[in-house]
Amino acid sequence: MNLIPGRLSGFLICLCGGGGWRILLRDASRHTSPNAGWPEAAMAGALGLRLAGPIAYDGIVSDKLWIGEGGRPARTEDMRRGLGVYARACLCLWLMAAGIAGGAAWAL
Repeated sequence: MNLIPGRLSGFLICLCGGGGWRILLRDASRHTSPNAGWPEAAMAGALGLRLAGPIAYDGIVSDKLWIGEGGRPARTEDMRRGLGVYARACLCLWLMAAGIAGGAAWAL
């Protein structure tokens, strides 16, 4: 069910984030979720960061793979940049949807 939205969001994040295509294509499959890896890898590539990695659940460490490149953790300014990329990707999606709806209405 999330196959198309996951890939579309990865595409839009790279498109609106000014890059990240190489990381998207290389690392999307490294995520434990086949669909969540696409937007996460795209954002990591667009921001030039390394995301995900080992995480603790209830004190038990799970060795998850890193996504992206970079040697430092995300900082506040990276989160702001990520929100900007996200907002631009959402706007792009809305414009695409409006264009499709407008084209469909015109065709009828």
